[in-house]
Amino acid sequence: MVQFVHPATEDISLAGVLGALADPMRLRIVSSMLKKKDCMSCCEAAPCPDMAKSTLSHHFRVLREAGIVRTSKIGVENRNIVRIDDINARFPGLLKQILKFAQ
Repeated sequence: MVQFVHPATEDISLAGVLGALADPMRLRIVSSMLKKKDCMSCCEAAPCPDMAKSTLSHHFRVLREAGIVRTSKIGVENRNIVRIDDINARFPGLLKQILKFAQ
């Protein structure tokens, strides 16, 4: 079984978060996940319906390693949720501000 690695809250870095969200596709993924406010599969959160699964996997790996999303296996699906509380604990209001100006 796949074990996902998630950084502890105190290990989430500003450089990691900003670097992960510098990519427009990852920014769109996080934005869509925050709008839904629920766990989403990679395909549900995909910014483009025709995006290759390998590309989506890469984007979610970068987001996960930066501490932005938490991924869990539910059945055969990988479900993702934004770690908003953890990010706000480290950098209060950061995601809100980034998404506000990204629109």
